[in-house]
Amino acid sequence: MTAQNLYEKYGGFSQVSKIVLAFYDTLLDNDEIGPFFDDIDMSRMVDHQTKFIASLLGGPASYSDSQLRQLHSHLDINDAHFDELEVVLRGTLEDHGVEPQDVDAVVAEFAKRRSLIVG
Repeated sequence: MTAQNLYEKYGGFSQVSKIVLAFYDTLLDNDEIGPFFDDIDMSRMVDHQTKFIASLLGGPASYSDSQLRQLHSHLDINDAHFDELEVVLRGTLEDHGVEPQDVDAVVAEFAKRRSLIVG
């Protein structure tokens, strides 16, 4: 199954949007990750994250390595934070009916960007 097929397989932008909203519901309640989103325009954040997750599924949106590095450069994100993001992403995808092998593929795509996000 190609990455593009994952985006289509799981309902495109509208389903990705639901996944991202659930993802942030969990993250905002997380004591380690939640504070990163204090004083953030969450509607804008959800929009950007929806495009990012869609891109991990092979959707039409994409962020270059330099964009991802710049967007996260001012944050003090460490490996433990990134690990927690992976756990939440995995759980959210599973909760939304994404098949285990597809969850693994999406999380692997996310993991490839660790060096761009971790400070």
